[in-house]
Amino acid sequence: MRVYNTRNQQNGDDDYFDRLLSYFQTQFYERIIKMVPIRKSVIYLRTEKNTYVIKGYHTNSRLRLQEAFTTTLKKEGFTKTYLFLTPSVREQLFFEGTYFGSMEYIPPNKSVFSFHSHKSRQEGIELLEQFHQTTASFEARYRTLLPKGHLIEKWTERLNVFSNNLPQLGYFINEPYIADMLSWANWSLEGMETNRSFFQKEPTLILHGDVAHHNFLRDREGQLNLIDFDLISIGPASFDYLQYSNRILPYIDWSFERLSSLKQINKYLQEAAFLYALAYPADIFREWNRMIREKSYTDHIKYKQVMDLNTSQFYARKKFIKHLQKLLD
Repeated sequence: MRVYNTRNQQNGDDDYFDRLLSYFQTQFYERIIKMVPIRKSVIYLRTEKNTYVIKGYHTNSRLRLQEAFTTTLKKEGFTKTYLFLTPSVREQLFFEGTYFGSMEYIPPNKSVFSFHSHKSRQEGIELLEQFHQTTASFEARYRTLLPKGHLIEKWTERLNVFSNNLPQLGYFINEPYIADMLSWANWSLEGMETNRSFFQKEPTLILHGDVAHHNFLRDREGQLNLIDFDLISIGPASFDYLQYSNRILPYIDWSFERLSSLKQINKYLQEAAFLYALAYPADIFREWNRMIREKSYTDHIKYKQVMDLNTSQFYARKKFIKHLQKLLD
């Protein structure tokens, strides 16, 4: 896990962190030398003998599920990730309504993983493919424990939320942009629904669910690891590959040809359902819905990041979608 030597300077967060540190000091038998927040409910903690990443969960059952899943992953041969550890503590870590688990710390490489190079994109998707191959072997054991992935329904709801936010979004996004995005989304969902049988016939496995670049971690020895399984679900591999495509397209200038150079994705580019799904503006809707929900449009940095989704590559995205529509006509 990456460690950021920064503290959130809001007093409420500082007070919580200080209370949490005091609590951990009473629970760990080993003396705590360093404790640094990485992000909300994720903490780097170093004791005299060990280094951990401490992660919080709202329920004990969610923590136990993560512990069981990562253990199964390792036992079934997927070694490029972390394990949960049993630290030397007085009792289970539980503080102010949050259950904390202790994961092994993966020392990061100086070179941070990103989607900028073809080599990295290929390496990332090969690791994801290995993850799928492993989870397919034990997916049946987790069917009653994990939710099923329903992509069409999820994206329909995301569109509905975006549509309901239009009165506020109109202050930030010009109407022609909104009209295009709504048109793409409706066309995409209609095509996915018509071709729903493709997703239903595809074999199921355990999906990662969040294949963003920050969930690929290169360790000190150069090995790439896959981390953060909070959004795992049961579904077809194409759902993860759609998300991976959506994540990397901005880095390849929305080039259909460059996307097809990844063999794990290329095999899906003959399928109408997958092509329709590629047109859905999942990233734009996700970020704008979050911004409205959290009222973070007053944060200039976050606002600029979200606006860049609309402006910096909008016409490249539009050209890409026109190519998809031409293929499907």
